[in-house]
Amino acid sequence: MNSPTVHLPFPPPVVVGVDGSPGSTLAVRWAAEDAALRQRDLYLVHAFEWPNLAYAPPLDLPLVYRSEIREAAELMLDDAAAQARSVAPALRIRTATATEPAVPALAALSRHAAEVVVGGRGRGGFTDLLVGATGAQLAAHAVGPVVIVRYRGPAAGANTNRVVVGVDGSPLADSTLAFAFEQAALRNVGLTALHAYRWPATGDPGDLRPLLYDRDELRDGALLLLAEAIAGWREKYPDVDVCLDAVEGRPGAVLARESAGAQLLVVGARGHGGFTALLLGSVSQAAIHHAPCPVAVVHPQKH
Repeated sequence: MNSPTVHLPFPPPVVVGVDGSPGSTLAVRWAAEDAALRQRDLYLVHAFEWPNLAYAPPLDLPLVYRSEIREAAELMLDDAAAQARSVAPALRIRTATATEPAVPALAALSRHAAEVVVGGRGRGGFTDLLVGATGAQLAAHAVGPVVIVRYRGPAAGANTNRVVVGVDGSPLADSTLAFAFEQAALRNVGLTALHAYRWPATGDPGDLRPLLYDRDELRDGALLLLAEAIAGWREKYPDVDVCLDAVEGRPGAVLARESAGAQLLVVGARGHGGFTALLLGSVSQAAIHHAPCPVAVVHPQKH
């Protein structure tokens, strides 16, 4: 695979970025389990760029070095395939290399994949994938869901072994809810739909309106928003145990705290209200960087 234009088979496979790091291994194992649950193929992809030789005039990299680099990439992919088979022995696995930067390679694949899975930390083609501009670019430009897998040690909380989904009531939330309900159903676990709300801001120093606000009414309004957002999905997935939870606080901090012990946290790539501009600023950084479980970032479906 040497071009951003990639044609993957149907039904869309699960794609995982591989770079040989411990974070990559976690991503491969998570992706293998998910592909088996979905009954989809698993694509292992390693992206790299040829070293830039600063000669004048420019010279191509000697063929012997190109061969060594490709062999190292193939060995890395073979090791990743072995890791995947240790999780799901019957899984159909394919491997590919991309001689281009990681973000465009993965973003292109996301157009034809069920999801793209990456580790929270990496090296080589996926160095620090979810730290700084590189991770933001991938999340922003991917078309399908992007799952970031990291391990922060054992954690437990109110939503242990559940899927948690952030809901903001925006018209774009359906894709996020669809992914979350599907994951909960595949894993045979419960789903917690979570909305973070804030105490209304005070206006002028003499503004007395905040004194009239009722915390119970604010929470009831948030729970009503959740109930309306998931009503149709509850009918589609009647066997999924659904819990609605409205929590006062900053959305990123709420997501990170309430996802302790969860199998997966699902958030939308865009939103408003409780999860405004989730991938554009401090809210996204708090949720993605601090959630103690894998995080799925879901983009709205284009019709």
